[in-house]
Amino acid sequence: MLYLAEVQKQKGGLLGGGAKTELKLLACQRTDQNWSTVSEEVISAEDASKLNDGALVLVELNPNRQVQRIQEAGRPLVNILQNFSRQLEKFKLKEDEIDQWKQSLTFQAQELNRREMDMEARLEQLQQMEDDSQRLEAQQQEVETSRAEIENLQQEIERNRQELEGAWEHLRGEQRRLEEHKADCQQGTVLDEEQSRVLSELLDRLSSHVAPTETLRDNLQVAFEFVEKQQATLNPHWEKLEEQKTVAAQQQEEVNRLGQTLGDRLNAWEQAQNSLAQQAAELKVNTAVLASKQEYAQILKAQLQSQEDLYQQIQALAVISGNVGPQIDVQPLENMPLEELQKLVQDLQEKFDIDSSFVHDQEQELTYKQQTIDELQSKATQASDQDVINVEIELADEKDLYQMLNETLVGQRRNLLERQKLLKQHQNVLLRRQGHAVPDVPTDPKIDLSAILLQSETQRQQQSQELQKLEREIEQIRSGIELAEGMIHNHTQELEEKRQELKTMEDNLLSLRTATAECWGRVNIYQEALRPIQDGLDSLREKLQGMTESLAQVQETGDYQLQAIAQMRHTLLSLMSQPQLLAS
Repeated sequence: MLYLAEVQKQKGGLLGGGAKTELKLLACQRTDQNWSTVSEEVISAEDASKLNDGALVLVELNPNRQVQRIQEAGRPLVNILQNFSRQLEKFKLKEDEIDQWKQSLTFQAQELNRREMDMEARLEQLQQMEDDSQRLEAQQQEVETSRAEIENLQQEIERNRQELEGAWEHLRGEQRRLEEHKADCQQGTVLDEEQSRVLSELLDRLSSHVAPTETLRDNLQVAFEFVEKQQATLNPHWEKLEEQKTVAAQQQEEVNRLGQTLGDRLNAWEQAQNSLAQQAAELKVNTAVLASKQEYAQILKAQLQSQEDLYQQIQALAVISGNVGPQIDVQPLENMPLEELQKLVQDLQEKFDIDSSFVHDQEQELTYKQQTIDELQSKATQASDQDVINVEIELADEKDLYQMLNETLVGQRRNLLERQKLLKQHQNVLLRRQGHAVPDVPTDPKIDLSAILLQSETQRQQQSQELQKLEREIEQIRSGIELAEGMIHNHTQELEEKRQELKTMEDNLLSLRTATAECWGRVNIYQEALRPIQDGLDSLREKLQGMTESLAQVQETGDYQLQAIAQMRHTLLSLMSQPQLLAS
């Protein structure tokens, strides 16, 4: 199991003998991405004696709590922190997406609440219109009832007029007979008692058949009052109708203005959308250029790496051939005590073993990095458009780590070769002093590789300068792309916000158009309901006025009839032989 530990060294005596190296376990790896703290446990690890006190290492323990492998924890910790940073970025993107969904749901809930309130308001308006319609129907029924009563009064007046005309005809006949009697009287004829009594009865009968007009006048006054009352009831409705017409006209003007504004903003939004599409196309072109330059940079890096490997191999050959590498002075080793020389050789052997193990672990880690890079490259070819960006970022990070680790290993391999040569020289001196035969090592002819190293170094520097120039261009293009992406992102958000505003304006315009149509509908319904009632009242008023004029004519005729009867009585006084009969 893999643990994160801290190197702790316990100091020994004055000469440093008896120093004890221990590892303090700090955390344990449960899974690839899961680490948990452990109880502070200290285990002995002499293999870590060459490491500094307080250094962080990764140590692998077997079930018996024995150390199997130790490696420095710097680079793995950097990888863990990078993975943690990428996870945080992913979580941040998810949180932003969740916040956008929340805002969208909140806006939809507000819109639903607003529409629900509009529906409730419209239901209230419809209920009020229904109540007004019922009241108008009741008033219309009252008008119809009044119209029937007025028609009955009109029929009664017509009957009275007909009776009055009959009485008037009878009166004219009596008047003609009276004129005949008057002519007879002028000739000296005097009425007897029976004739006088008959004439008096006829005059009394005519006086009693004069049509009464007071009752009709009262009924007409009541009818006029009822009509005016109905008109007073209709006047507020007409005023309300005019108010609704004004409101409907204002709303219609607002609909026209808002429609014009919405059209202008839609045109501006479409222009901005076209500009954004052009910017996106330019971004694609720059992205393609960047990809091409990055591919060329990768080729240069591969060439540079090959050049570096060739340089290191040549340098290693130079070290092996003896042209390059440490050269020791054998005389001090010959004069050194044998035990001290043995101790020195043992220390060199231990350091060489530690360095060799460390280089081996680094090479294994380099192999693992290459496997990870191959897996990510395979994953990038199969990833979706949304995941490919994250995979490419992770792949770039892994390649950078691979490059750093490989460059570090180059120097470590060279140092390991130098230590091996130094150790071999000390071992030969020790074997010779112990009386053992020193194995003959065939001496290779020395080859001067300095010119080749210089030429390789020159080419490597030229390629490195070219790569640096290309990386600066790539960085500039990447900065431009990031700036363009930021601008496109901001413009996209702005266009989305404007689209939401336009959607809100469009919804408001639709609601206002609906409200305006409903308002005009109420105006038309109101007018259609009021107009027949008003026409009925106006017709009743005209008929009542005609009846009033007819009643005035009837009254005038009755007065004339009474006047004529009085004249006839006065004429009879001069003809009757017994005036007392007339008085009776």
